Amino acid sequence: MDLSASCRSRKLLASVAAFALTMSMLSYADVAAAQVAMPPYKLSVFATGANGNSQPDSMVQWRDSIIVAFQNGVAKDGTDGKSSTIVQYSLSGVVRRSFSVVGHNDGLRVVGENELWCLQNEDANPNLVVINLASGRQVRLTFPPPPHGGGYDDLVVLNDQVFITASNPKLDANGVNEFPVLLRITLQNGQIHLDTVLKGNAQATDIPTGNTVTLNLTDPDSLSVDQRGNIVLDSQADAELVFVSYPFTDDQTVGALNITTAAGPTTLDDTAFAPNQASFMLVSDVSGNTVYRIDSTVGFEPGTAYSASDTAGIVGVLNLDTGVVTPIATGFGSARGVIFPVTQD
Repeated sequence: MDLSASCRSRKLLASVAAFALTMSMLSYADVAAAQVAMPPYKLSVFATGANGNSQPDSMVQWRDSIIVAFQNGVAKDGTDGKSSTIVQYSLSGVVRRSFSVVGHNDGLRVVGENELWCLQNEDANPNLVVINLASGRQVRLTFPPPPHGGGYDDLVVLNDQVFITASNPKLDANGVNEFPVLLRITLQNGQIHLDTVLKGNAQATDIPTGNTVTLNLTDPDSLSVDQRGNIVLDSQADAELVFVSYPFTDDQTVGALNITTAAGPTTLDDTAFAPNQASFMLVSDVSGNTVYRIDSTVGFEPGTAYSASDTAGIVGVLNLDTGVVTPIATGFGSARGVIFPVTQD
């Protein structure tokens, strides 16, 4: 019998709640032996490392392709001189072509129609490689000396502007990050120009309580955009997401959300929001050397947030009011990138 949408939703919530109860009685180590997805979700392999490539992390869609960055064990400050590999796949996981970029890639984003921005070396000595996906031509740019002492980790595009996170910051004697954590990046005459959007010790509204809090973002990491147009910044080691509305305008506001699971606080890597179109989810597992595909037999509810935890080895539904992540798939070595590819017309 075909169930109504509301009935399916109640069954899904009941299944998730039951799974959460089971997870609360188990440590994540107990389920880490194999990758498991709970109904109505199904797990399959999209791609694995090959031809000497390993450690898939960042992912992005370009037209009818999925582009995955393989970090290949390169030093996070780029001092070993080795290269990451950027691999372009079809939507079914067939390799189409690859590119080599010097350094440890930890950020990919398509800017405009054909430019792929690849961000390397999040700990120090950062560089940006811009690949024209139509021609294959690469341009490598270096950053001015980072004021925070580290590198840059991820990129996101909003309203035709590009924003990046300032990672691995120096902290003061009290362990506080006073430096920029979110910046706007522009390219001017072949040079990188940066403008501060948010500092690590800015004030914000705690989303569950509505109270004003002072941030201390010590580990700025991944970026995404929710369906309301907010930039979502993950401060990974702090187990905190920061939502920036109307960035780089006079109307900019900031909200903060602490992240936890039934097993306690957890770090996150990527968070992605289910699109309005029919889709599936891709999740990269760095230590498992695999990109997984997750499908749902009832579909993904548009706007729902899904997050990957690198330390807990899970992918879960994120409650945007409370910060609680309820697992839908477990057993990953280190879950990182999350995207929802959309089938092109």
